[in-house]
Amino acid sequence: QVHLVESGGGLVQAGGSLRLSCAASGSIFAMKAMNWYRQAPGKPRELVAGITDDNSISYADSVKGRFTISRDNAKNTVYLQMNSLKPEDTAVYLCNVAAIVPPNFHTVNYWGQGTQVTVSS
Repeated sequence: QVHLVESGGGLVQAGGSLRLSCAASGSIFAMKAMNWYRQAPGKPRELVAGITDDNSISYADSVKGRFTISRDNAKNTVYLQMNSLKPEDTAVYLCNVAAIVPPNFHTVNYWGQGTQVTVSS
């Protein structure tokens, strides 16, 4: 089983910055894609940013130029640096990873519990 722990959320004024972290622990043979999603009240879950195991990166258009995703493979951790935050960035941010796990060494998706980000105007 893989356990994800997210941290770094909070309340910030518009224009401010936050850095989210998501650390994965457990029986992990290899980590594949690591992603950040967000979900605001009354809205569908949105893929914010993703990074593959070969460091291919993608962003939602709404965050390009403001958010940066990165990963530390030695720590099985993914980060999301969020700059120039806007009130519309307010949401619960959820970590999602695809990991190869024993005993079958299949790729399995895991989700974190989420961390609240609130941007005040």
